Amino acid sequence: MQSVSETREVVDGLEVRLAESAAEIAAAQALRYRVFYQEMGARPTEAMRARLADFDDFDAVCDHLLVIDRARGTGAAGVVGTYRLMRRTAGERFGRFYTAGEYDISNIIANGGRFMELGRSCVDAGYRNGATMKKLWDGIAAYVFENGVELMFGCASLPGTDIQALAGHLSYLYHHHLAPEDLRPRALPQLHVDMALLPKEALSPRRALAELPPLIKGYLRLGGFVGDGAVIDHQFNTTDVCVMVKTDLVTAKYRAHYDRTIPGWSEE
Repeated sequence: MQSVSETREVVDGLEVRLAESAAEIAAAQALRYRVFYQEMGARPTEAMRARLADFDDFDAVCDHLLVIDRARGTGAAGVVGTYRLMRRTAGERFGRFYTAGEYDISNIIANGGRFMELGRSCVDAGYRNGATMKKLWDGIAAYVFENGVELMFGCASLPGTDIQALAGHLSYLYHHHLAPEDLRPRALPQLHVDMALLPKEALSPRRALAELPPLIKGYLRLGGFVGDGAVIDHQFNTTDVCVMVKTDLVTAKYRAHYDRTIPGWSEE
């Protein structure tokens, strides 16, 4: 497979590649701000509000995967989708991983092999459809193969902070998709929210899966699993779970799942 840095295939006017300039990274940060803060109601810092951009220290050490609509522009002006990727080596050089702010990831570090952390993914409201999703997954798959990534993980979000309203989602994830013990991350003790709020027999697995946010549902259909404990993120107005996917299941066959329109898609 071509490396994502070399990919220039344009389908339906959409191109997927890594950001190549500070301006393109800034465009991804601006898109994140529009989706997370203006659309979804997250709480920006004063610095973010002044710049109309979502940013943090991790941006400087991550790769930024972009979907670009060539009809809008071939660079920063065309950015309509983004995903932030950080390989294990980059995170270790930096000294920390984003997910570690919410979860004990020592099992992943000990047993996860060549892993990468995923995050800050979002798509412009006008592009939440199968074509954009497929381009992002094409880029992720190329990145995985190029870098020999064996495991992907990161925080994924359920909308809102009302745990009782999310009891069905969290209980389903706990009872049906809990990660193997040797890889399982655990929410930090001071942040830990019990996920097993309903008994397993009280759940309808088919309905529970269908009602999950599209991104989490997509991870599960790749064979993904979750860590123990949810975390309430008041800044983003979400309830987070830690999701992991072994990359041997990231296949071209799966990408056909994104042929249909998806109503919304975002992740910290």
